[in-house]
Amino acid sequence: MTTELQYTVFDEASDYSLRELCKLCRVHAQFIQDLIDEGILSPQGKSPREWRFAAVEIKRIQVSIRLQEDLRINLPGTALVLDLLEEIDELRHSKSHLEQLYNLEKD
Repeated sequence: MTTELQYTVFDEASDYSLRELCKLCRVHAQFIQDLIDEGILSPQGKSPREWRFAAVEIKRIQVSIRLQEDLRINLPGTALVLDLLEEIDELRHSKSHLEQLYNLEKD
């Protein structure tokens, strides 16, 4: 038995419409609206027809789906977890940068 894998490569510089985002993430527009209302997503544009979403928003949607489905975390909890995950990532990046600077000075 073989499993067919499908994947999509995203250009970080690209942006996506609401329709494209829903299709890519396999979610309804109402789910996207709920994420926007909770502050999880921040589209550019004034109305849903004009909204444009950065590629990084796709990852936020995917993580949100997993948190809700796998861990049964509600939307406010999902927003908090995403903020904490981003903060951890920033701290790791800062730590790595500081370690590099320290190693340069040591040599």
